[in-house]
Amino acid sequence: MALSATKPQQSATMDIGIDRSDRAKLAELLGTALANTYVLYAKVQGFHWNVTGPMFFSVHKSTEEQYEDLAQSIDEIAERIRAVGFKSPTTLARFIQSADVKEEASNPDAAEMIRMLVQDHEAVAKSLRAAVEEADRLEDVFTADLLTARIGKHEQYAWMLRAMVEKSA
Repeated sequence: MALSATKPQQSATMDIGIDRSDRAKLAELLGTALANTYVLYAKVQGFHWNVTGPMFFSVHKSTEEQYEDLAQSIDEIAERIRAVGFKSPTTLARFIQSADVKEEASNPDAAEMIRMLVQDHEAVAKSLRAAVEEADRLEDVFTADLLTARIGKHEQYAWMLRAMVEKSA
C-alpha cells in the first residue's frame, strides 16, 4: 500500500524501555551537556587562535586536540538527544544561556588561558556526573557510557593543562 502524500503521517510511538517523561529529563541533561561542550569548543578554539608567548606551541597543540575532540562530541551528544526522542537545541543564545562554561571575550595570557580551561573542563566533568547518575537510574546504559567517556576526556584535559602550569616538585 502506497503512502499518500496529502495525508500527514503520524510518527511511531517510541518504546525503548524508558518512558517519555524520563527521556525528557535525559534530553534536558544532554542539552546542558551539549551547551557546555559547544561553549567550551568555541572558547578552546578562540584560545588556540590567539595564544602567544613562550607557551605558544604547547598551548596551541593542546587546544587543537581539544577542539577537534569537542567538535566530535557535540555531534554525538546532539544525536543522542534525537535518539531518545527529542529535538536538539541549536542556537548559540540557548547554548550560552544553558552552559556552566562562560564565554571569554578578553585575550588572556597563556597561563590564564590554561587556568580557565582547567576550571571549565572540571566544571563540565562535574555537570556530566549528574547526567550519568540519571542515565544509570533509568538503565540507559548507552547514554551513561557516552557521558562517562566524556567525563574521562574532560578530566584528562584538566590534568594535562594543569601539568603545563604547575611547578616541578
